Amino acid sequence: MNAITLLDAQKLPLWRRPIALLFAMAIAMPLAFATWSALLNNFVIEAANFDGSDIGWLHSIREIPGFFAVGVIAIIMFMREQVLGLVSLILLGVATGVTAWFPSMGGILTITMLSSIGYHYYETVNQSLQLQWIDKARAPQMLGWLLAAGSGATLLAYGLIVLTWEAFDLSYNLVYLVSGGLTAIIAVACFVIYPQFDAPHPQLKKMVLRKRYWLYYALQFMAGARRQIFIVFAGFMMVERFGFEVHEITALYLINLVINIFAAPIMGRAVAHFGERNTLLFEYMGLALVFLAYGGIYWFSWGVLLAAALYVIDHIFFALALALKTYFQKIADPQDIAPTAAVAFTINHIAAVFLPALLGYLWLTSPSAVFVVATLMALTSFALALLIPRHPTPGNETRISALNPQPAE
Repeated sequence: MNAITLLDAQKLPLWRRPIALLFAMAIAMPLAFATWSALLNNFVIEAANFDGSDIGWLHSIREIPGFFAVGVIAIIMFMREQVLGLVSLILLGVATGVTAWFPSMGGILTITMLSSIGYHYYETVNQSLQLQWIDKARAPQMLGWLLAAGSGATLLAYGLIVLTWEAFDLSYNLVYLVSGGLTAIIAVACFVIYPQFDAPHPQLKKMVLRKRYWLYYALQFMAGARRQIFIVFAGFMMVERFGFEVHEITALYLINLVINIFAAPIMGRAVAHFGERNTLLFEYMGLALVFLAYGGIYWFSWGVLLAAALYVIDHIFFALALALKTYFQKIADPQDIAPTAAVAFTINHIAAVFLPALLGYLWLTSPSAVFVVATLMALTSFALALLIPRHPTPGNETRISALNPQPAE
């Protein structure tokens, strides 16, 4: 199939344009990944008797492909980013679909690794395509709408789990097969429906590390470390400490999604209005307070309602992370977007490879200490975000560079 430019793509029907493909992929990915996440804690405890250390190791294994996301640069030398994104979605869907076929420690780790390769390579390419295909002026709002679309798809999946899990005595196998299968089917359909799109700026097909992007790299590192604590231990706490069952933890995710469907576009407008620095400062201070309150659940034996409320608030704050994407879009050379997306994804996952396993051992001794570590990470991110200029541009990447301007590399 011949490629067409983004300008020529505007002559296509709306449903065949690049933005429609981004929305289709945004809907497809959560059907598999969100369902896997919702069932995970209950599945591993029931099928393989996982404890805090085991779940830590699982997530460390899951993050290894993210650490090697820089390998995307080598793959796009012979495969288009758009094709790689859809192939990765198919792998995510198929691996998710067969998760329940391997109910042992070794089996769960193996199939998790495969689904993780699909997820992380898809996310790397997806971020690159978003920043290449969406105009800078519209990026914050459009990224917010893409988040809302993904939340809507996840809402549908979670809603069906909540309504049918107990009523029809569903099995893990059936739910995983249906959700993973739908993701794979949508990805295959996207191959057939959409032409290949050419962005106006050819991407460098080599590793790109630029000194002037250092603040973006640092914020990515902290975001990856901090987010792992939420992903791994916040949900695990709800099951281990408060005994949440599948439909109950899914109902909590459902509340998150309903809020995010409406909040994500608002977050996008907030980034456009207040700027990346102010929105990221708000996010990081809010997360620090939430993680500190998580620790209070163990120090003061606070109840399940507060824990559930904090989980929802936590999830809302993370939606503001789209500001980090638009910050990079504003400071980047256009040809750097694809290779830097891969490098940034690797940086984001440096801590993710070892932190879950390491903190899993700390969890066995003191769960509250895990959340204290997360609080310190959020405060470190806050300090770094203070260096973001009000109007970032190439040559004005940080407030330090504004005082001592250097030519863009």
